[in-house]
Amino acid sequence: MNPPPYAIGIDTSVTRLHEADQLLRDLAAGLALPPDAFGCTHLVRDADGGRPRVALSLAAGSEAVIESARGRLTGQGHQVKDGAWDGAGRAVLYPGADGLTGTLTVAELVSGSAIERVRVLGAPDGPDPATRVVTRDFVRPQWRDGELVLAAMPAVGGTLVPFEVPDPTPCCADH
Repeated sequence: MNPPPYAIGIDTSVTRLHEADQLLRDLAAGLALPPDAFGCTHLVRDADGGRPRVALSLAAGSEAVIESARGRLTGQGHQVKDGAWDGAGRAVLYPGADGLTGTLTVAELVSGSAIERVRVLGAPDGPDPATRVVTRDFVRPQWRDGELVLAAMPAVGGTLVPFEVPDPTPCCADH
């Protein structure tokens, strides 16, 4: 699966991922996006090397949906550009995201969401589909070469956990 063909980027002054996640969720709630829409965060820097920030993107399979979102967002004073910021967005909103709670098998996670693959850090091969993933109710996959991929790491009892934690320590929160 590739990202949906129609996308816009929303510039922000936000510098922390959790603030960007909340802004993205708030904006999307006011847009009544269809369930197949994607909302991503992107770490960006101005061409002159200015302060890094977290920009947003929205993507959908319908040009009309994206153009409607563009109109509403620009009407609210947001700076909107054509297309996503890059091809490696960190997905916050995606089909099936709300169902990724508790503990699921890799097979359940992949079949119940837009995530196509789970990659275990430090492992050359993918995990067994029966491996349990403790989601911590926080699953943020990234687009990699046209695939939505969840980076995971080994955890207690042979389980996996998503690499990104829901409440990072302040020293690591902006990386």
